[in-house]
Amino acid sequence: MTYEAELIILGKIIIALLLGAAIGYDREKHGRDAGIRTYAAVCVGAAIFTSLAAHLGDTAAASRIVANIVVGIGFLGAGIISRDPGGKTSFGLTTAATVWCTAAVGVTIGLNEFIIAVGTTGMLYFLLSLHHQPWYKRWKAKVQDNESD
Repeated sequence: MTYEAELIILGKIIIALLLGAAIGYDREKHGRDAGIRTYAAVCVGAAIFTSLAAHLGDTAAASRIVANIVVGIGFLGAGIISRDPGGKTSFGLTTAATVWCTAAVGVTIGLNEFIIAVGTTGMLYFLLSLHHQPWYKRWKAKVQDNESD
């Protein structure tokens, strides 16, 4: 691998760090266990594996590596999800889903799809911050009131 190729991959890793941190910012701001560091690490890891796989020039090997990122993050997500002792309420579903999506952002960076990565980061941040928006809180309360009738 040439120095130029390594520097390009390092640039991708820096972008992954920034986008992953941006996704985790809202979680960190509101005191969630998975925050900036978790989301940034997931995005960086996915970008590193994908960048190196893409550099190999073997499409089949790169496809296997990306598929294993998806599976690996699925296991991480399964560990994040839990139920209360009564088994009626689940916790961690949003975190697990957004960690999984953050890995996908890392994969897109590794594959040089920067516009998709930035756009998806914005969408994920919006989704994570949604429950703090007053209009969303009113809408959700209205929906819950209608369900209890």
